[in-house]
Formats: sequence, C-alpha cells, structure tokens
Amino acid sequence: MKHYDVIIVGGGINGCGLIRDLALNGAKTLLIDKGDFSSQTSQGSSKMLHGGIRYLENLDFGLVKEALEEKNLWLRLTPHLCFEREFYLPLYRYSRHTPLMLQCGLFLYDFLSHFQNKPHDWLGPEAALKIMPSLDPKGLRGAGKYFDGIVDDAKLALECLYDALIEETSEALSYHEVIKTDKTQSGYEVVIKDSFSGKTFSVTCNFLVFTTGPFTDKLLPKLNIPWTPQLVPSKGIHLWLKPGTIKTDGSIVLTTKDNRVVFVIPQRDAILVGTTETPVREEIFNIQAHNEEIIYLLNILQQYFPDAQIKEDSIISTFAGVRPLAKEESSTQSLGKVSRHHKIYRPTSHSYVMIGGKYTTFRRMTQELAQEIVPRLGLRYRPNLTLNPLRQHSLMPTFGEKPKLTLSLVKKIIQSEKVKTFDDLIKRRLSIIESTEQAHQIMGIPLEEIKSLF
Repeated sequence: MKHYDVIIVGGGINGCGLIRDLALNGAKTLLIDKGDFSSQTSQGSSKMLHGGIRYLENLDFGLVKEALEEKNLWLRLTPHLCFEREFYLPLYRYSRHTPLMLQCGLFLYDFLSHFQNKPHDWLGPEAALKIMPSLDPKGLRGAGKYFDGIVDDAKLALECLYDALIEETSEALSYHEVIKTDKTQSGYEVVIKDSFSGKTFSVTCNFLVFTTGPFTDKLLPKLNIPWTPQLVPSKGIHLWLKPGTIKTDGSIVLTTKDNRVVFVIPQRDAILVGTTETPVREEIFNIQAHNEEIIYLLNILQQYFPDAQIKEDSIISTFAGVRPLAKEESSTQSLGKVSRHHKIYRPTSHSYVMIGGKYTTFRRMTQELAQEIVPRLGLRYRPNLTLNPLRQHSLMPTFGEKPKLTLSLVKKIIQSEKVKTFDDLIKRRLSIIESTEQAHQIMGIPLEEIKSLF
C-alpha cells in the first residue's frame, strides 16, 4: 500500500497552492479531486486579484492589506496570467457615499498597498462619460479611479499544481473520489475510487487535509471525520457579454440600490459581468446560473446603461460558483457582510480542514497550514520558497499573443497539463468562454479529431 506524508482532498486554488508549498518543502504529497482541478469554485470567481475595496466599509483593513500585497506579488510573478487595469466607481446623487468619502477610501486603499498600486484619481462627470460613454449621465457626480488585477483564476491554480508536480515528491489525481477514511495509529488509511473505471484502491498518510470549499460540510460526516457544519455557502453567477455591448474603456464597479457590488470588466474579447450573492438551495457540484439570476444582472445593467440595448441574446455564456464563507457568531449578517477571513480546523490529531478566505490570499492561507504540517513531518519549513516564479506555464496563454491552435498543440496540452476530458481542455486549458457547443467553431479543428484524443 502506497504511503504519503500528506493527502490533500480538493483540487481548487487552496489545494493546488498547498501541494505546491508542501512539495517545495520536501513533503511527499498526493492531491485528489472528484472532478478536474480548479473546476468548481476556483473557476467561478470574478477573475480578479484584488484587495476588496468594499471590505473597507467593514473596517477589515488587515484582510485588505494582505490581499493587496498578494495581488501585487502575483502581478509580478505571473504576468502571463494576470495584469493590472483601471477600475472606475461611478457616484450618483442617490449614492450612499459622497465624492470626498470615496476619495478618502481610495487613498486608504493605495496606502494599504504600501503605494504599490498605481495612484487613484477622481473624474468629474464629463471626464467619466468620455471613458464610459454607455453610462447613464442622469445624476452622475463623477467617478473614482483605482487599480486592481485581472486573472485567469483556473489557470493560476493549475500552474501552482504544475509547479508542485515538478518535484518528485508530489502526485495528483483528478476524477478520483475519496469514499472512505479510517483512522490509524499514525495517520489515515484512505480508500479512493477512480470515477472513470469505478475501481478502488487504498493509500495511507500521516496527515489528511481537506480543502474542499463549499463541499466540506456534507463531505466530512460521510468520511467519518468529526465535524460540525461551519459554512454559509453563497452563490454567485457571472455573464460573459459580447464585445461592444457596453461601451467603456475601463472596468466599472457598480454599487446597486440594494447595496450589492457588480463588476463590469472588459477582457478576453468579451465583457464579464458579476456577481450575485444568494443563499444556496441546490446541488452545488457543477452549479449553474438560473434564469432569474441572469435577469437580475441584466436588469442592473439596463438601469446603469439604459442606451446599451442589453438583452439575453447579448450573452455569450454564463457560469456560477459557490463561496465557502465561514460562519460567524451573528447569524443575521447579510452574505455580503460575512467576513472573507479563512479558518483552519484540526478535527483529529492527524487531520486538518481549511474553509473560507479570498481567492487572492490563497498563498498566505495555505502557508499558514504548511508551516504547521511540515515541522510535524520532521522537515524544515522554508517560507520564502513560494515567492519564486512558477516554473511550468500553460501552453496556451490566456492574455496577449497566442500560438496558432493545431492538433499537435492540443495533443501536447493533453499530455502535459493533466487533461482528462474535452471540457477540461476548452474551459480550463484553452480558456474558451463560449459554450461547449460553440467551442469547436472557435478552435478551427474538426471536433471529431479533438475528441478522438480522449
């Protein structure tokens, strides 16, 4: 029976970040995911690396500072996966904040970044409308300008995994499910099922770690891990709109009348719009956007961009994700006010569970856990190793100049980037935002030829 120092269950950004940290520090580690790596919550974000300017209202300065530091770190380490761009926050006469309050907030945002952000600015109504000509001019007082990062969220997680797999001490299995765990004197015996073949096998480990996000509360009791539900799951959906649907030269942050924040972000030859924040009342694996949620976002867009003619046929595709927010003492708190801080639990002497947190701060979160596990394995923990650039890049970059897609390149991607299905290929390795049915037209390669490779 094969033995590992650590088995990580859950291959999203936290699982991929943790296996990288552990592998760099010499721990023999196995990462397991029921589906493709980064195929759930970690590909369902707003595609941003950001401090979270709205968390300043919650006086969550420590979280914002940490997130801004991490944002600027990844902008330096992975310029092929992310880039900085301007965001505009329009203010209207009915807005809760005055121009002075907003400018103070933007200064604080820059201050918490150690002034590593490009400096903020304030634009009057005329200057704002030149940049955002689709914006409703009625009652517009101006717009604040600040800078945050755009990222391919799925690919950043994948490239952390690829970096880990360069080390001989690490392995990863997608489309494998943990179906049973048994506590042993020195750790755990874990039974794993191959989702394709149905075959099962067992492995052992010193430490079992769950980075299963919104699935944690339901999964752990099934696996005989002592656990009391700790999550407040929050569903968010996004729309990809056709380019030119909204005329703007920058990203826009809309503070809605019902006190929600909706981003409008031009990128990838499209416009990303999101997000919602609603309780989850459905199966969350491969969660989808519902029609009423789509209509909610379209209605907000029509309020702010009345002349843009935004309709359902403006939508290229939609996606959804579930935020694994950690419970707080106040059960009446709105989802938008629930803290984005993470929590780490130790249900047994040889198991750990991580929940909550922000995508942007994943490296700090997983580092906190790695620096506890590594010494328990008798190894020396070196905190600066995760500050190094990622060593294996995706063959198809998301931003900038891209190579011509050929059958030969597709074969190479499948062989080197842990691809198991056609969906893995188009959504997370090629970063195609169109629906699966439309993807083959964009790829320019006969669909039968590509599917024959699987």
